[in-house]
Amino acid sequence: MNDWQERIDAVWEAAAGGLVDDEVITRIDAIAAERGPDDAEAAFERAGARDSAGRPDEAVPLYRRSLGLGLDDDRRAQATIQLASSLRNLGDVQGALELIEAERDAHPDSVYRDAIAAMHALALASAGHPERGLGVAILALVPHMPRYHRSMTAYAHEIAGDDA
Repeated sequence: MNDWQERIDAVWEAAAGGLVDDEVITRIDAIAAERGPDDAEAAFERAGARDSAGRPDEAVPLYRRSLGLGLDDDRRAQATIQLASSLRNLGDVQGALELIEAERDAHPDSVYRDAIAAMHALALASAGHPERGLGVAILALVPHMPRYHRSMTAYAHEIAGDDA
């Protein structure tokens, strides 16, 4: 890991469990500035700081910029989930659904597939489709169950009307 990432991680570690405020944003921005305005990782970190501070309106354009500049697979998945969450929080549920469904479809084996499913379920519930959201959530849990795979899968599809 490089020094830049270690310093970013140190800011996040210091903020863990506490309030992300203007000081955290300022510290992240200062480190991100070292990379310049066209660095995807820097834009992603700046977006995350604003998102964590409860400023999704400021985070959305930075997430979009980071994705547009190109992130590695790990950060791309995180940025997509976080952007979908911010869009949902801002009332753009359709935008959140489109984004998260595209990520799910493009990367079905992602290590973030459970987080993608959770975000998908939340967005579906916010869109007025709680049954579909419940189906998505149950299907995400099935691989983690020691038994009942067949029955829980059937129940999830039944509840969601086969839309899960």
